[in-house]
Amino acid sequence: MVDESHSPDADAMANAPNQPLNDILAEVEDAPTGLQLPLLAAGGLVKSFGGLRAVDNASIEVAKGSITGLIGPNGAGKTTLFNLLSNFIRPDKGRVLFDGEPIQMLQPHEVAQRGMIRTFQVARVLSRLSVMENLLLATQQQSGERFWGTWFRYKQIMAEERQQRDRALAILESIGLAHMANEYAGALSGGQRKLLEMGRALMSNPKLILLDEPAAGVNPTLINQICDRIQSWNREGMTFLIIEHNMDVIMSLCDRVWVLAEGRNLASGTPSEIQTNSQVLEAYLGQ
Repeated sequence: MVDESHSPDADAMANAPNQPLNDILAEVEDAPTGLQLPLLAAGGLVKSFGGLRAVDNASIEVAKGSITGLIGPNGAGKTTLFNLLSNFIRPDKGRVLFDGEPIQMLQPHEVAQRGMIRTFQVARVLSRLSVMENLLLATQQQSGERFWGTWFRYKQIMAEERQQRDRALAILESIGLAHMANEYAGALSGGQRKLLEMGRALMSNPKLILLDEPAAGVNPTLINQICDRIQSWNREGMTFLIIEHNMDVIMSLCDRVWVLAEGRNLASGTPSEIQTNSQVLEAYLGQ
């Protein structure tokens, strides 16, 4: 699961979570052609709400093809950092590079169109639409969305719709919800809604999925199903960045883990390194 082509320079960058902004981003922007670069790299991110600095000069890197974890105590700034990475809120300072390009000035839907999709702590589904309809709405760049296309490309539109339905059904089968394809999404349990939200993210063929606490409030059986799906999609080439409080999930899934505390980078490393890091044990685990 770990990207063997990840460069020594990138490893050094990941082991220095407080590396200055200019250094962490210059290595990505000025890297030689052909060098394996991080899919996502952010540096020097700052966000304040009134007198509270929720994110304080934070940096993070996600290697292509990896499952990267983001952990920290409650109030550490994890979700705010997610919001900054996906441009749901704008940073006061700092930069974000996705697939080698700066994105911090784009609108959230433009970030999604570039291939970065996120989920939320409380799964957002359209309760009055069917499970299948929830997936189909996530499809981007459909010919039928253009007015003149409905007049002159009818056969193409019908073919696209059949193709998208087949894809949606395959995704529903992969997440165990095919039997509920025609049920209202509002009838799903909390765990099933999270699976549906992940499936909806896949419908847009993303490069990176940001998962915000996928195991929160989910029964153990569904947690195992969610983890199995993440690992399966990762083996197929999907990249993930995951916020999660369930340490069993983080330690079993992730290639690298980043730790935030009070909005700042505390540590980064492999799961085994994080488990034995005295600063993490003190700040996060209270030991």
